[in-house]
Amino acid sequence: MSFNQRQLRQLRFAPAVLCFLVLGVLIACQGGQGGPDVLAKVNGKKIMSAEVEKYFRNQTAGSPQPVTGEQAVSLKLNILRELVDNEILLQRAQKLGLLATDDEVNAKLNEIKAPYTPEQFDQRMKERNISLDDFKRDLRRSITVDKVINKEITSKINVTDADITAYYNAHKPEFNLIEPQYHLAQIVVTPMPNPQARVADKAQNDADARKKIQMIQNRLDSGEDFASIAMKYSEDPESAQNGGDLGFTPESGLQRTDPATRDIVLKLKPGQYSSVITIQNPQNKQFMGYRIVKLVSKEPAGQRELNDPRVQQAIRDQLRDRREQLLKSAYYDVIRDQAKVENFFAEQILKDNGLTK
Repeated sequence: MSFNQRQLRQLRFAPAVLCFLVLGVLIACQGGQGGPDVLAKVNGKKIMSAEVEKYFRNQTAGSPQPVTGEQAVSLKLNILRELVDNEILLQRAQKLGLLATDDEVNAKLNEIKAPYTPEQFDQRMKERNISLDDFKRDLRRSITVDKVINKEITSKINVTDADITAYYNAHKPEFNLIEPQYHLAQIVVTPMPNPQARVADKAQNDADARKKIQMIQNRLDSGEDFASIAMKYSEDPESAQNGGDLGFTPESGLQRTDPATRDIVLKLKPGQYSSVITIQNPQNKQFMGYRIVKLVSKEPAGQRELNDPRVQQAIRDQLRDRREQLLKSAYYDVIRDQAKVENFFAEQILKDNGLTK
């Protein structure tokens, strides 16, 4: 986090052609060394097509139109990639003795269920085509992954007082807040693929974009981390690499963004995220895509000095977050390289399109 006065970034769109070569691949691929219904192996551990199908149904629940054809195959390939990464981390967690306990899973489940009545929670599970056992299994996986990342990365990051002082002295003008500041993060999906966006499943048109943003909303509502989802799926290249973080925006800057975003942000409380917002260009009302916005925090106007605990904590958090994102990216690359991963589904896609024998 920082106390800078950056305005909301204007999204840049450029036409691009993304040719996905899959024409008729089914998720239950039968070929390769995996055997029937085995889509991948991680150090010998099988990932089955039924598991990928389950997440596919969950992530596409509520989509206005069925997700089919190349878009369905692309989404399933991306789901499989995530399951592979998670399996690598789960195996690492087992070696470290960090698998989530029943008490941890139940505590997290009760936290998620707290805002709802039992009937409301059951209805949300039904809408997302997920059973309570599946949901608890996902929570166990998520908690386990968080524990590994905390032990291997987060707990080893040290931000010193000297680091904080150096940052403050180099950015002192940013701490003179002449008006309230809103610390925002966002996840953006666009109807045209942005060539600068580093995500695998870019929306190709408005129908794709609506399906994708609904999938993202479903995952956030299921308790997944906003920053992690932004890094994986947001199509705004400037903020996605930072977990969707937009930094602090002055209140006057909100007046220059699209009215739908402005009105919703002003009603959010710190820690809350919005429903899906349709983005329009404020000048010409042109449709630009969809976003989900999170209000991380809000700061009142006034001068901030280095001895202000809020200043120190904000700088500490920002420096820690930057280092964590860098180290996490490198960590994933290293453990992925160390694992033996066989992706039979990806191999079948290439084979069916004549790219391999």
